[in-house]
Amino acid sequence: WDNADFSRGVGTTFYQEFSTLNTAKPPFVRDVEAKVRQYLRSSYSAVWTLKITWEKAPAYAPRTDTRKTITYQAVLTTDGFRSYILMLYQDGGMQWDYNRLPSTNVLIGYT
Repeated sequence: WDNADFSRGVGTTFYQEFSTLNTAKPPFVRDVEAKVRQYLRSSYSAVWTLKITWEKAPAYAPRTDTRKTITYQAVLTTDGFRSYILMLYQDGGMQWDYNRLPSTNVLIGYT
């Protein structure tokens, strides 16, 4: 795990919330439901989904190169009983040079 540093004016973070309890589901939520069903081989119908995007995020540390950025998303979703998270990374995976970070034991994911 490592931290992004937006203090130098590079990159941004934004989010979008989808509450779909009694409304039509947008294509994004239907895609999330399909992914959960595919990975877990079970039925799933989301009532709430949150998409968080870190766009062109540079690594935290003044000595790192701000041209080495990463765009990634965390998608949290629940049916009211079960909750899931999808971690989505740009093609090519993590772009930060972990050899130049303060800590070299970098993980991608969550626990």
